[in-house]
Amino acid sequence: MEKVMMKLGGLTCPSCLTKIQKGVESIDGTADVKVLFNAGKVKFTLDPAQTSIDTVQKNIEKMGYAVQGVKTKEL
Repeated sequence: MEKVMMKLGGLTCPSCLTKIQKGVESIDGTADVKVLFNAGKVKFTLDPAQTSIDTVQKNIEKMGYAVQGVKTKEL
């Protein structure tokens, strides 16, 4: 398991928060999803056996948001 934090661009309103949270939660292998609107970040736990950071990033980009940076920490 990994703890992941992604810096996002394009968050303009609280509905963006809901859209990103639901989108990331819908990916198998993600858990504990939290979107920090004011900081422009999404944090979540990732199971690399089920999905990858690239998959999550592509999903966020398909929703119309930019991923500007990724940090990970092994749990």
